[in-house]
Amino acid sequence: MSYAMTVRSAAGFAPTVERVRAALKDQGFGVLTEIDLRSTLRDKLGVDMAEYVILGACNPPLAHRAVRADPAIGLLLPCNVVVRAEGSDSTMVQAMDPQVMVQLSDAPELRAVADEAAARLRAALDVVAA
Repeated sequence: MSYAMTVRSAAGFAPTVERVRAALKDQGFGVLTEIDLRSTLRDKLGVDMAEYVILGACNPPLAHRAVRADPAIGLLLPCNVVVRAEGSDSTMVQAMDPQVMVQLSDAPELRAVADEAAARLRAALDVVAA
């Protein structure tokens, strides 16, 4: 099973990050965290890499349902979305597939949560790729 849902954008990095944020918001997700991996690795290790951010996206009703079904599932929350530059005119956007939760938990109630989260993330990614 693949653990990533992936699209590419022909737009540059910064506009794609903003488009991802807007698309996630339209699907009921807020961005709780943002990790600028490029800056972190440059500052901590002195290495350079392409622009790369990890957005911690959360849809509160879905998160609540998931944690109610399996309290340990919080280890997999929020839904991470990676935006990374692939040159000046291409940006990769990846979201962790919520179906991974179903593979790692015995809670049958998680299937419906994962299905809805996956549909919402896919809709957001489709907007970014358009």
